[in-house]
Amino acid sequence: MSVISAVDIFDVRFPTSLELDGSDAMNPDPDYSAAYLVIRTNARDGHEGHGFVFTIGRGNEVEAAAIGALRDHILGRNVEELLTDMGGTWKYLVHDSQLRWLGPEKGVIHMAIGAVVNALWDLKAKRAGLPLWELLSRMTPEELVSLIDFRYISDALTPDEALGILRAAEPGRGDRRARLLMEGYRGYTTTPGWLGYSDDKLSRLAKEAVADGFTQIKLKVGANLQDDIRRVRTAREAVGPEIGIAVDANQRWEAQEAIDWMAHLAPFDIAWIEEPTSPDDVLGHAAIARGVAPIPVATGEHVQNRVVFKQMLQAGSLEVLQLDAARVAGVNENIAILLLAAKFGVRVCPHAGGVGLCEAVQHLSMFDFIAVSGTKEGRMIEFVDHLHEHFVTPVDVHSGCYWPPSSPGAGNEMLPQTLSDYSFPEGPVWAAVSASKS
Repeated sequence: MSVISAVDIFDVRFPTSLELDGSDAMNPDPDYSAAYLVIRTNARDGHEGHGFVFTIGRGNEVEAAAIGALRDHILGRNVEELLTDMGGTWKYLVHDSQLRWLGPEKGVIHMAIGAVVNALWDLKAKRAGLPLWELLSRMTPEELVSLIDFRYISDALTPDEALGILRAAEPGRGDRRARLLMEGYRGYTTTPGWLGYSDDKLSRLAKEAVADGFTQIKLKVGANLQDDIRRVRTAREAVGPEIGIAVDANQRWEAQEAIDWMAHLAPFDIAWIEEPTSPDDVLGHAAIARGVAPIPVATGEHVQNRVVFKQMLQAGSLEVLQLDAARVAGVNENIAILLLAAKFGVRVCPHAGGVGLCEAVQHLSMFDFIAVSGTKEGRMIEFVDHLHEHFVTPVDVHSGCYWPPSSPGAGNEMLPQTLSDYSFPEGPVWAAVSASKS
């Protein structure tokens, strides 16, 4: 028997605001950050579990404190018991009668639970000697269903329906795994589209994206209509008529404002409009979806739990579901969301615009293809070419595709030097930033 012997927590931040990387209509000066934890055990195998919550700077210390509030829930616990019953472990953390008052099942504490859950999955995959996508893809339909809390979603997806979806996909798993290894998984890139970039930089990066094999790019919009028209026109002229251009308003608009704004961008053949309004406004999204059709509505990176996703699917609020590896309570809840998407026949194109999110979410899409939806049709994973060098197993993206990782784990692990250099506020990188401003 082994036990969890330590839970180390780090406030890690990158000064991306200096170059306006990540800038959009609602977040003009983000510093990509991670409230990060390492779960250590007394086992001789030396394996650790790594997880994080993505933030954009101020408040990262609040998320780190929330992870700290969970430390006593797992310190000293039997590792084998926690990892053998990950469905039970999820409920143990999420159903805490006092912590629930801080949510329930949303916000800072729910995301902190997700970091812990993802770190445990990282540890479980490393112990199995498998990348997470393959570990999940080898689980039986019954094992996968046991991971899910169906409370609040059984009116849309029952355990029997989930089991049916997974059993229907089971016969072709081997062939799809072989296809994934041979073909990769299509990506699209937001790298050219940050709102703070000049038109020249946008055009240059858009052309580079096409040369790198991407068939879709994404632009941030929503601050100024005339600027958006000019920028989307610039992008379309740069990439030509065959490349998809999605746009992302990052929650900027009211419902009618979104409909009116998109009428001006529609002539540029828009692949989707992302996060047009508040992520909590289920009916607002539904109204926008009707008002901007046939342009699809995409959303999900700020949707706080499986319950809101359920309502959005029931209301016809989205046509592209953008789950996030670090927004809900970890792998378990994201499997529930993937099954809801499969039940409603909605394509999944995950959000990955942030430090570590590309590394983490690729596992969920690859698992979905092999064991849940069984398709890659119309699906792609967001790619942002920032900060991958800080991870032990950085994503392999080339020819416009993600290529399946082979290293054991969930892809969450940062390099020890990064944890030291970018620690906030005392790390040497931040000391240098402070000195440059004085």
